[in-house]
Amino acid sequence: MTGFEHLLNGFSIAFSPGILLACLVGVLLGTIVGVLPGLGPTATMSLMLPFTMKYGPITGLIMLAGIWYGAQYGGSTTSILVNIPGEAASVITCLDGYQMGKKGRAGAALALVAIGSFIAGTIGNIGLQVFAPPLAQAALAFGPPEYFALMILAFVVLSTLTGESPLKGYFMVALGLWIGTIGIDPIEGKPRFNFGSYNLMSGIDFLPIAMGLFGIAEIFSIAVETYLPRFVNKIRLRDLYPNREEAKRSVAPILRGSVFGFFVGLLPGPAPTISTFFSYALEKRLSKFPKKFGTGMVEGVVGPESANNSAVTGSLIPLLALGIPFAPPAAVLLAGLRMHHIDPGPFLFQNAPQIFWGFIASMYIGNVMLLILNLPLVGIFARIATLRPQILMPIVSITCLAGVYSIRNSIFDIWVMIATGVLGFFMRRWGFPAAPLVIGIILGPMTENSFRQTCMMCLGDFTKICNRPITMVLLSAVVAFIIFNFYQGRKLKKALRVEDD
Repeated sequence: MTGFEHLLNGFSIAFSPGILLACLVGVLLGTIVGVLPGLGPTATMSLMLPFTMKYGPITGLIMLAGIWYGAQYGGSTTSILVNIPGEAASVITCLDGYQMGKKGRAGAALALVAIGSFIAGTIGNIGLQVFAPPLAQAALAFGPPEYFALMILAFVVLSTLTGESPLKGYFMVALGLWIGTIGIDPIEGKPRFNFGSYNLMSGIDFLPIAMGLFGIAEIFSIAVETYLPRFVNKIRLRDLYPNREEAKRSVAPILRGSVFGFFVGLLPGPAPTISTFFSYALEKRLSKFPKKFGTGMVEGVVGPESANNSAVTGSLIPLLALGIPFAPPAAVLLAGLRMHHIDPGPFLFQNAPQIFWGFIASMYIGNVMLLILNLPLVGIFARIATLRPQILMPIVSITCLAGVYSIRNSIFDIWVMIATGVLGFFMRRWGFPAAPLVIGIILGPMTENSFRQTCMMCLGDFTKICNRPITMVLLSAVVAFIIFNFYQGRKLKKALRVEDD
């Protein structure tokens, strides 16, 4: 079958009532989560993961992915209306989006962001459809050494991009890898790191850790913060019409942000957030009036918002083609697929093409749903941002407890979630990033297996790796990245020392 025939088959799957409902629920939840400051897509995807187990892998994948890219839509709403980013990727939108709101152009900004996000999502879907199958075909040439080197590169890049201190990032990766090895040794069949506990014999499940780090930790963080009531102005339908000049100035930034964000999404790290900062800097550099940025320039709103939407789609390529998540939401998607006994990677396109193409078709449909939801219902979504934590957090707490217990009917998993939530709360206070820990846990077993298989292939002679070009390129990139960050760190310390003098 050709790619077009596969896509038509995917649409036949995606238009089934159950899939359409899952897509609608996912994008609607994602938009609401994006509007609510603090509660991000990773936490919500973790909360919903147990409930997707009752349905097939396609339904679960579509719902979880809808939450992820739907949150990018919703995150701009509070950034523009109340200067509070609903999502980390919408921080940069506050600079010009809120200023547009103060000038009475909030409705136009929200409409252009929705249209730009729709275009970016469509371009990203086309890129996913075009690039993922060839990459998966190329990945068939990967052996254990290549996979091990690729995962080392992902760990190194994640450690330095997701926190203030690379050392803290490296520590969290190491902690995640160690947690991933708890349980039965896959080769020797002996228990390890279980400390005599029967509950640890089967290892620590990923879901309680994810829900603790992102759900319970968020509840603790909100509980200790002072609540400040938010006032949101009403947005009427007639306010959503941008004028001709705003529409004309938005076309090029939307297209640039869509393409740029997609390729940033292929890199390890918080791609949606990184892409917004790069896109904003690019638009400012290309603008004829760079000094006006920060005063309500529409280019500084639509460019970054388009970039973060296409970056989400780009981040799905390493997950689906290689089976390696480069971001925490992708790790939750991977965990969900494995719960359904589906291993993403090169063989996904051969063994289960209906999952990939049904997923692609559903993302096209989800983008249309988001456009329809976000334009007329923007006023309702904005009001959701005013919900008091006393109402929202108990619902989240009960959902966490019910969801974790429903997976294995284990009280031990609930204690793991609570303990991880306390750990996540202090990690936030002390500046330790959660992303490297999550990626380390989910990729720990795969990294260990690749390393052991590499050792057996080399028979103790690791110079044989030099005969594998892809492995050497990836390891060289690891070394170059470490040297570059070491150099940048010394340069920054020197600059700070000069300032102090």
